[in-house]
Amino acid sequence: MGGLMEHYREGGWAMHLILFFLILGLGFTIERAVYLYKSRIDAVQFVATLQKCILAGDLGRAIKLCSASNAPLGRIVKAGLLKANRPDEEVQSAMDETALIELPKIEHRTPFLGLFANLSMLCGLFGTVVGLIGAFGAVAGADASSKATMLAKGISEAMNCTAFGLLTAITCLVSFAVLNGVTQGLLDDINAATVQVLNLVVNNRSKVNVSAVSEAA
Repeated sequence: MGGLMEHYREGGWAMHLILFFLILGLGFTIERAVYLYKSRIDAVQFVATLQKCILAGDLGRAIKLCSASNAPLGRIVKAGLLKANRPDEEVQSAMDETALIELPKIEHRTPFLGLFANLSMLCGLFGTVVGLIGAFGAVAGADASSKATMLAKGISEAMNCTAFGLLTAITCLVSFAVLNGVTQGLLDDINAATVQVLNLVVNNRSKVNVSAVSEAA
């Protein structure tokens, strides 16, 4: 740990900027990971259970199942089921309206990780350039005996900034790739499930007990 702190101090003021982006990246990663974990449900099992309820005409139970899921998919499907006694267009509109609210929440903040990766690399590069400028500037006006020491110190500052900037960028990019993959999978599940549920409602209106809609609402 002492060695890491020494490298951090040798890196100069640019290290503080890179550390700031690293902390932001880790914070955003943890927040998004927790939210996405809570938002995931087994879409296949969820739709299969809803199908049993709808085919049995038990719309009230289907709506309660959506409420109990406490997930974006459940809330989107619930909005459509609550309009099951209305024309098909209104069912679709209700699900689309709720999707416009829920889907941005799933994608929220994740793109910032890519920004933090770029900024940390740029800060590392900037610290490297500043360190080299200072090193060569100091060497130019120094005596021969201290030139090597001053040059080595300046290059050390520059390389520490480069290394820390790359480490932070890699961390943020890996987090972005993983979270983006989970996000896309979640969006795909929601899109597929909502279409399946809409078709179930439209094709089985005669079996659905629409009186349950007003009771559930």
